Amino acid sequence: QVQLVESGGGLVQTGGSLRLSCAASGTIFSINAMGWYRQAPGKQRELVATISSGGSTNYADSVKGRFTISRDNAKNTVYLQMNSLKPEDTAVYYCNADVYTGWTRKNYWGQGTQVTVSS
Repeated sequence: QVQLVESGGGLVQTGGSLRLSCAASGTIFSINAMGWYRQAPGKQRELVATISSGGSTNYADSVKGRFTISRDNAKNTVYLQMNSLKPEDTAVYYCNADVYTGWTRKNYWGQGTQVTVSS
């Protein structure tokens, strides 16, 4: 079994910064892509950013230039540095990982962490 545990969410004012972390644990042989998604009240979950095992990144247009995704493969951890936060960034942020356990490959989600940006 694999678990993803997020941390780092909270309340911040417009223009502020937060750093999210997501650590994967359990039976892990390798992790392919990792990413962050978010879901605001009344809206569908949307992609924020992804990063491949080799470090290639992809961002939603709405966060380009403000958010940076990174990962530490030795720690099975992915980060999301969020700068210049806006009220529209308010959402529950979910970590996602494509994990190979040695005999199966499966997509896992974290439990989510709340990010609230006040105006």
